[in-house]
Parts: sequence; structure tokens; C-alpha cells
Amino acid sequence: MKNSGTTQHEDGASRPGAVVPAQATPEGRTRHEVARLLLEDGPMTAGVVAERLGISPTAVRRHLDALVADGEAETRDAPRRGPRGRGRPAKLFLLTETGRARFGHAYDDLAVAAIRFLAEHAGEDAVRAFAERRVAALVEPHRAAVNAADGPAHRAEALAAALTREGYAASTRQVGASATGAGAQLCQHHCPVAHVAAEFPQLCEAETEAFAKLLGTHVQRLATIARGDAACTTHVPAENPPGLQAKAPDGGERE
Repeated sequence: MKNSGTTQHEDGASRPGAVVPAQATPEGRTRHEVARLLLEDGPMTAGVVAERLGISPTAVRRHLDALVADGEAETRDAPRRGPRGRGRPAKLFLLTETGRARFGHAYDDLAVAAIRFLAEHAGEDAVRAFAERRVAALVEPHRAAVNAADGPAHRAEALAAALTREGYAASTRQVGASATGAGAQLCQHHCPVAHVAAEFPQLCEAETEAFAKLLGTHVQRLATIARGDAACTTHVPAENPPGLQAKAPDGGERE
């Protein structure tokens, strides 16, 4: 049975479901695929969405307009490249927090209230310890697969695959010379705990430190969904910055 946004109970009553992972109609399924593409690879133009999904630009525009009207997507002007022309800049589409919610979240108001209680009664160190334990439970099952990869870039790819299996819709892309140097950017297009992390950034900080230890190199967090960015982006340098000794993936010093 396809999920239509309600949960069918044994008594025959239909009650609202918490998450709608797919829609019952072809139109709804296509819209869900448009939203998923924005989640995993956005922001992007309507033309790119049409090309990636193999459907007409007119159909894509209809779905994007519906997502914007429902508050699930928003637009921003694409950065101009080359000389400034007379035409209007291309429009990029990206999901809002409401749009991300259709793919599920592993938190609710109870989680926020629980960590607030922990902070008030046990202090900030307890929140930090909780954040570290949470991310350890996230990455530890994948440590062997990540450590088996050769070099920071390949370990970042292995970590992205692991995070995707955990629901983070992660990917990597190679970058050349930039302000942060050459290397790979690890992009998490979905964050199951974004609302919680917005109030408790210790979750993001612990995650960044765990990634550095697992990848065996210094990393730099460039953006987070919790701060309103389109994705959580972590720069993984091809080589450690001068003066920083590389760490082995098990946390020890490299010889």
C-alpha cells in the first residue's frame, strides 16, 4: 500500500501520518522526485532539474511553483559569471526546512526539551558529552570501511556513502585552489537533527571533530543547515596545513 499522507489503522480510521516519503499519484511521485533532487543536489535551476529528471521544463516549473506555493521551496538569484548582462539572473531553487521535513526528521520537540533539561541540570559539559557520544554511535559502525580507503579524499567518499546510509544524503566533490585550498568538500544535503543543532551547536562541533579523527586530517566546517545554509559542507584538504601533523584514522600520530 502506498503512503498517501495518512496512516490506516486496524479500526479502519485514517489519521495523519508524520512523514510522507512518497505520493500515491504519478503527479505526486514526480513532485517528490523534484523535491528529492533539490535536497540532494540543490540549489539548482529549473532547467537543470528538467535535464536531470528527463521531464519537460514546463512540467518541472509547475512542480517547482507548487513547492514554492506550499512553502517547501524558495528561490535565490544565481551568481553571475563573466560580464554582467542585461538579462535577469537565473533563478535557483532550494528546499526550505518545511520541504526537508517531507523526508523525515529523527527529532521532535521532546528532543529539544530533553537537551535543555540536560543543560540546565547537568551543565554544558554534559551536553557536549552527549553530542560526542551521539556522533560516535553514528560513525563507529562505518570506521573500518572509511579506514580502508586510501587518502583523505577517498576516505571522504567512503564517509559520504556511510552518512547517506544513515539518512544524511551526503556526497563529495573535488575542489581546486580556493580560500581553503585543494581537497574535497563533504556535503550533507539533509540533517535529521537540524532543529536541535540550531539551538545546540555542540552537535555540529562534535560531528566536525569526529570527522577529522575518522578521516585522519584537519577539516573545516564551511556551512551548516542548522545555520540556514543549503547543506552542511565540510572541507577536507588534500594535505594537512603546514604545522599540523596528520593523524592516522585511528586517532594516533602518523609516522
